[in-house]
Amino acid sequence: MQGQWAQAAGMRRIATCLAFLCALLAVPFAVQARVGDSQAYGGSAERFVHAPPAPVPAGLARFGPFRVVDAKTAALVDVTDEHSPAHFAAMLRAYPELAMLELVDCPGTYDDMANLRLGRMIRAAGLSTHVPRGGSARSGGVELFLAGVDRQVDEGGEFAVHAWADEDGLEASDYSANAPENRKYLNYYQEMGMDADTARAFYAMTNSVPFGGARWLGAAEMRRWLGQNDQPAAPPAGPVQAVPVLAYLDLNAGLN
Repeated sequence: MQGQWAQAAGMRRIATCLAFLCALLAVPFAVQARVGDSQAYGGSAERFVHAPPAPVPAGLARFGPFRVVDAKTAALVDVTDEHSPAHFAAMLRAYPELAMLELVDCPGTYDDMANLRLGRMIRAAGLSTHVPRGGSARSGGVELFLAGVDRQVDEGGEFAVHAWADEDGLEASDYSANAPENRKYLNYYQEMGMDADTARAFYAMTNSVPFGGARWLGAAEMRRWLGQNDQPAAPPAGPVQAVPVLAYLDLNAGLN
């Protein structure tokens, strides 16, 4: 009888080990499919481009990836995710006079659908967007820049775009132009003020580099897409200065 109990215990240990191995192998595809600095596109997929971080501005408070610089200005300094719309709403409640969103270091998003929702919230709130000298809006961050009621780019501001890919490895060009996978971006660009032809051309440009790569755009090229050829933004005077890292009061601990 004792031998039978020992044999049963051994079988249970083997079963436990097998279950653990199966759990390890069952990692979601979006995590397995990491290519370079991006991940496969999906309903809540990551879509971002890595680059050396810009200095974080000093400020009054932190709300997720947002920093409140003063009563009128906030900065975006990190990747957005599914919590970012709630962080943004909380920031507006605490600082209702905010009028400008500085995109200092916006690598993209961990949740593409939440990111588009955040862009619509930025537009509805009437905020302007600004990429300062040394700042960058990349991948999903470009959609947030376009959300501003007024869009400004200093010389030395940069943008990066790339194609998305879904869990089957398909990109935008593998779907019809009117497929939902493509329409949601075209609709968004038109909501942000582009006409239909410009929205299609801009979307084609963003997908001109395959998934896993990046196409970099300077200030002048982005201004051309915005129809600002005759209105170049003046560069700030003097060299780029390192800004001390923010010492802040976290007002949204319960939102994570």
